[in-house]
Amino acid sequence: MRADPFLTGFTLHDIDAGGVRIRASVGGEGPPVLLLHGHPQTHATWHAVAPRLAARFRVVAMDLRGYGDSDKPPGGEDHGAYAKRAMAADAVAVMRALGHERFAVVGHDRGGRVAHRLALDHRQAVSHLAVFDIAPTATMYARTDKAFATAYFWWFFLIQPAPLPERLIGADPEYFLRTHLEGQSKTPGCPRPDLVAEYLRVYRDPATRHAICEDYRAAATIDLAHDAADAEARVEAPLLALWGARGTVGRTYDVLETWREKARDVRGRALDCGHTLQEERPEEVSAALLAFLA
Repeated sequence: MRADPFLTGFTLHDIDAGGVRIRASVGGEGPPVLLLHGHPQTHATWHAVAPRLAARFRVVAMDLRGYGDSDKPPGGEDHGAYAKRAMAADAVAVMRALGHERFAVVGHDRGGRVAHRLALDHRQAVSHLAVFDIAPTATMYARTDKAFATAYFWWFFLIQPAPLPERLIGADPEYFLRTHLEGQSKTPGCPRPDLVAEYLRVYRDPATRHAICEDYRAAATIDLAHDAADAEARVEAPLLALWGARGTVGRTYDVLETWREKARDVRGRALDCGHTLQEERPEEVSAALLAFLA
């Protein structure tokens, strides 16, 4: 174990999640809360939120498989290694390895999609579910129009057969990453330069770029099959949805209504920011989580 350079008071752990090594950062004491990041971030995205939560909770912020310093296994012909079902199983294994059978889960972007699947596949493990700046995956694909496809072009670019997107991004990964981050954030100076450098550190790894494409390929294939099989299922845990009022999701969907189609107990609101709520509005996010989890 060593100190986390981004999450003050946290220590880094490498945890075996059924043969896949997952990097997790752990801090605080109290009821357990799991934080799951999105693309193109790592667990470092929670740098301003995790320490605030750790004053009252045992907080675990993990790098999803394929991201950060977690393992990056091959996706397989059906991209099943990056199905949200597989990533959710990683999360449960990590929390059990740390002694937590039941916990709250908070997910931003891709992490929110993993969290949604976790709450369906492992109902007894999830006490609370919070999702940031997403509508359900199946809903977003089903209601895609020109405006959404233009704004979220990477949903359709990254799913192209390998190695097309991998090679094109590999020609200038820094430009692709910075353009993506700048387009998503609506808050000047966000993300911080040290966070950009951290995200770029792992994005320069070809294995990371391939894993990210596999994550999106899974979302457009095997994840949709799993969602179709569970079309009538509803999340039983209380669900908090937060989104950026200036982001694509907030402008495109009635976010609360999309989640009321998938969960029984839904609440939430928009924040005055773009896509990356935990970096753009950490104080508001922390306050909303503390109230929800209480």
